[in-house]
Amino acid sequence: MVLAVTVMFGVAPIVNKLSASRTEIVRIITDIPKGQQITDKDVKLVTIGGYNLPKDVIKDTKTVIGKYAACDLKAEDYILPTKVKETSDNTDDIFRTLDGKKQAISITISSFANGLSGKLQNGDIISIITVKENESTIPAELTYIKVITATTSKGSDSDQLTLKEDGTSDLPVTVTLIVNSTQAELLALYEKTATIHITLVYRGDAENADKFLQAQNKAFETEVKKDE
Repeated sequence: MVLAVTVMFGVAPIVNKLSASRTEIVRIITDIPKGQQITDKDVKLVTIGGYNLPKDVIKDTKTVIGKYAACDLKAEDYILPTKVKETSDNTDDIFRTLDGKKQAISITISSFANGLSGKLQNGDIISIITVKENESTIPAELTYIKVITATTSKGSDSDQLTLKEDGTSDLPVTVTLIVNSTQAELLALYEKTATIHITLVYRGDAENADKFLQAQNKAFETEVKKDE
């Protein structure tokens, strides 16, 4: 009886209070595939019970509209900061960011193994290994490069592939990279004079990926200073 009274007058009011608390959050109203930009038609504000909600659940539509889905988002779900990102890995979106300093170039994937066994994804950070006259090296200028996309012989990009009935998909035959003019010239040269292997350096958060690209840019700046 003492326990029942304690629950009734002690714990129960606290639980009821928490259950009664209401808060507005952003809810997804349509399925949003990974990489797609989020619009005002994809989300809405809803009022729900605040009990047991993650502390960082997004509560303002302005925080997500215009950003991109970092993973597949399902209708009726709420949004956490880790589920959205500032930029897109979509091929066309990246092409639109090219400003002359950065360029896009495609190189041939000469074999299944050379192209990471068909597992390259948009946004991957890779290194280029060149093999020539029984010697292999990673050129300093090609240590960290960002993948725009990998493309099949039918022109399908890696983020647009559909599985066949047997669960397989067409393999990519080229990989498109975002580079500067020096890197573009080297890749065009090695395409003709060497065997190219691709190694995966990093796949994940865009902010961490940028750290590799910044390191590559610093390497170019160092070389320029040496030449001066």
